Amino acid sequence: MSDITWTDYSARLAAHNPVVLLPIGSLEQHGPHSPLGSDEINGRLIAIEVAKRAGGLVAPSLNYGCRSQPRTGGGNHFPGTTSLRGETMVMMVIDIICELARHGVRKILIMDSHYENEWFIIEGINLAMDQLRASGADLPKVVKVRYFELLPPEVIDLVFPEGFPGWPLEHAGVMTTSLHLHLTPNLVDMSQAPLHGPIAFPPYDVFPHDPETGTQTGCLNSPSTATALKGKAVFEASVEQLVHLIEHEFLN
Repeated sequence: MSDITWTDYSARLAAHNPVVLLPIGSLEQHGPHSPLGSDEINGRLIAIEVAKRAGGLVAPSLNYGCRSQPRTGGGNHFPGTTSLRGETMVMMVIDIICELARHGVRKILIMDSHYENEWFIIEGINLAMDQLRASGADLPKVVKVRYFELLPPEVIDLVFPEGFPGWPLEHAGVMTTSLHLHLTPNLVDMSQAPLHGPIAFPPYDVFPHDPETGTQTGCLNSPSTATALKGKAVFEASVEQLVHLIEHEFLN
């Protein structure tokens, strides 16, 4: 979307009523082996391929995410982790949806890659719908998804042959690192990949967080078994499932 002219954009909306994909990631530490922008980078590259196959447009990503939490992202104390307040994320989502709708977008797919964004994005969607409804504008259809939650069992088994640890413990883990090895191998240094096992947390949160507890590497589990082959399987399955989602939710 950012690479085309406003006239081309307007013409495409009028002629094709395309799905607009909005990747939302974070600027958050992803261990000593992979880049701070991992959530945004992988999500954006998946979105671009989905748009190619489904005839959509990709809006510029939101590169910042909501505050990293120890149990799902290592914690906001790691240098480079640059986070938004929840209210900021809510307002950004409201504004983007309303602006897209104002120019005639009727199909919006929000691709969230950062666990802590979840409820703030949902609140933004709901408030945007309220605002558009109150103004008498036509409501777009908005779908919010996390691509990795669409992965079929056979891909999960391939990536985690010794057992799936759960998505929260996968922060800076095998799946994300494998995607980098497939898509952006120049951004990964596997010699720095931690070898420790899963970090144990109590089933509650303590504030203020003590940086001496939780992960000291930024990883919540070891990414050492990541491979480009696994990354290719995750990428292809994610793209395929997202194209199916678009066909089911927007084209039927």
